[in-house]
Formats: sequence, structure tokens, C-alpha cells
Amino acid sequence: MRLSRRGLLRAGLAGTAATALGGLASGCAVPTGSTGRNMVLWYWSGGLSDTVVKKAKARYGGSVDLDAIQIGGYYRSKLITTLAGRAHIPDIAGLRGEDMASYLPNADQFVDLRTLGAEKLKDRYLDWKWQQAVAPDGSLIGLPIDVGPVVHYYQPAVYERGGLPHEPADVSRELDTWEKFFAAGERLKKRLPGTYILTDVVSVFEMSIGQGTTRFVDEDRHFIGDGPHVRACWERAVEAKRRGIVSNIVAGTPDAISATEKGKLPSQLNASWAAGDLKLAYPKTEGHWRVADCPGGPSNVGGSFLAITKACREPERAFEIISWMLDARNQAQGFVDAGLFPSTPASYGMPKLREPDPFFGGQITMDVFGPAAEKIPVAFNSPYDIALGQPIRDEIKNVGVLGKDPAKAWEDAMGKCRRIAKHLGVTF
Repeated sequence: MRLSRRGLLRAGLAGTAATALGGLASGCAVPTGSTGRNMVLWYWSGGLSDTVVKKAKARYGGSVDLDAIQIGGYYRSKLITTLAGRAHIPDIAGLRGEDMASYLPNADQFVDLRTLGAEKLKDRYLDWKWQQAVAPDGSLIGLPIDVGPVVHYYQPAVYERGGLPHEPADVSRELDTWEKFFAAGERLKKRLPGTYILTDVVSVFEMSIGQGTTRFVDEDRHFIGDGPHVRACWERAVEAKRRGIVSNIVAGTPDAISATEKGKLPSQLNASWAAGDLKLAYPKTEGHWRVADCPGGPSNVGGSFLAITKACREPERAFEIISWMLDARNQAQGFVDAGLFPSTPASYGMPKLREPDPFFGGQITMDVFGPAAEKIPVAFNSPYDIALGQPIRDEIKNVGVLGKDPAKAWEDAMGKCRRIAKHLGVTF
């Protein structure tokens, strides 16, 4: 599972967001070069559709020169540095979804999009995603670019040989709970020795967390990562390991690629954007995959926003640009170009998103992705969630990969969380 998309460095930085951003002053200086016709947009590679960016430049070229710049390296830290330095600040900035909670306490660095008429566009977007950009003071600091609904990718021929349901509708219905999924993994391994329904336990923990409405820190800045909701996700991941349905092969390695191509690792629980990863990593398996619902219910990994900084001289024009770039038609183009799953439900019925996908045996994957995206639960995201969730993620990985005693791993995770919470001023 490509959890690295979140980025371990960003994970550590996000937890210290309040400290890093807390010193920023409102009323930033206008970014160098952003005068008159010039307007600067920052984003990262793959963060927006190249086609849509090109069309935006042409569409608004009569009134503004849109300078769209892909920022390499650690995007979030570079944006924070420019905001703190009050110079070279972009007019429009992409904000990664996993980092959004760290920007919200400093909403005064961004234009409240409600003042530009954003509320009129609210019905365009998935409500749970819209809510992620609402700051404590009620201001809206970004429009949603995309989301990452989680699904169950699987190889139907392997499932059929293993005596499991293999048609997408049947898999979604008959493996709809974690217990049914685990039992299916046991049957698969018994029928086809050396075949595992899970590559790692981290995916079980991560998707389980995403299926709930609470994370690691609550709205009152209290650590709740030791609560029953997190412990249940931990125990579920440990149970998968105990039942022997998890491979010992490290994901992403040549051994994992070989095992996947041979049908020894025929299943992945991952976000919609992982479809592109499968196609890139396993081209020999075209036609051998299908998509079904994630066991246990909808979950989400990823998804980002476009914001307008207070440095922007023409916020009305900037809003006109981002609201056009992120309308349903352009979000559909973003999915075609870059696998950016639309945050606009109106996109899901568009012809270009309902074409049969040869890699998935001609399945119309939108029939699974779309409903999953619309049912993701609304959850509170704290600026400290990533930093205080990381030790737990690290230790459950140690259980899965190194065979560490689960009780010891949990104890160690809580010890690390306690130290981090003290450093961040979070009540443990």
C-alpha cells in the first residue's frame, strides 16, 4: 500500500504545525513579481491536471498572466517558509488534504472564500470534503481539488480458484465486513497455499481509522489515541496478523511485484489513485483486476485543496480562476489526466468517467469509486493528528513486519505519544 504518498517527513512536520505557523503574521507582503497582470499559482507534480492548467492560462490570459509553478521537494515546508518570510508568496496555493488541519488555526493567512461567494458553490462538492477546509472561526480557506475513496482491488481469477466470490457485486456484498474479509483470507490461504489476501497490516489499521469519525486528538486538544476507537483498529490489524492472512513480503519490493504478478498477493485495500499505481507497477496483469467495496465501509486517503493567500492583489479574479478549474467538468478531466478523483459528484456520471477500463477487465470502476466517495464519514481532523498517530502506525508496522509483541508495541507507541504530546502541549 502506498501510504508513503502522505510522506513521513510531512507527517512529522504536520504535528508541529501550530508552532511552525503560529508565528506567522497576517497581512503578508505581496509576492515578488505578482503585480498587475501577473498571478502565481503553486502546486506539486500531479496535483492538478496539466490540461486544465493549460486551459486556465488560455481562458484568463486576456486579463492575467497565470504563472503555474510546480514546487518540488517538501511542498508544505516551502509554503510555510514563504508565508513566514512575507515575500514571494503565491497568490493561489495548493494545500494537501493531509496537511489541511495544520493550516486551519492560521486561517488569517488565507482569504475567506465565503467573502467571494463560495457558499453558492457548496452544493458542487462532497460535504465531508468541504468541511475539511472550514476553520475554527467558520472561514473557508480552500476549494476541494480531489478525494481518495478507498476500495478493494482484487484478482478475480485467484479468488475464484480459492473458492471466494469473484464478481465485483458479490465481493462487495459477501466480504462487506472485516470478519468476512479475514475469513475469506483464511479460506484463500488454505485452498491456495502461499497466497495472502493482505500484503501488510498497516492497511487494515489505516483504513479502519478512516472509517470512523474520530482520530487521535480531539477539539479540546486532548490525546484520544489511547481510546477504544483507536484500540479497536489496532486489535483488528493484530488479528489479521494472528490469523496468518498477511504476507511477510515487504510492499513495493521486487519480491512483492513478482508475487503480485503470480497471483500470490491478489488483493489490495487502497485509494482510487492507487489504480494508476497498479497499472504502472503491474502492466503484465492488465485485465486481471477488479474493484469492489472496502470491507467495513468507506474510508479516504488523500485529496487536496486550492486556497487564495492574503498576499493576492486580485482575490476576486483568483477565485474566478480556481472555481472554474475545480468545476465538475474540469475535475473529470483531472481524473482522466492524473487520477485525481473528483470532489464534485456531478462528475461521476460524465461519459469520460464511465468508460470501461481494460485494466480492470472492462469494469466501469466509477460504479464503485463514486458511491464510496459520497459515503465517507465526516471526521474532526486535528493539527496534531499526524504527529500523534505516527508512533502508533510505526509500531503496528513493527508488529506486522518484524513480528514484535503487540502488547509491547502498544506500550512503546503510547510512550512515544506521551513524549510528543508533552512537546506539543497536547493533554495526554
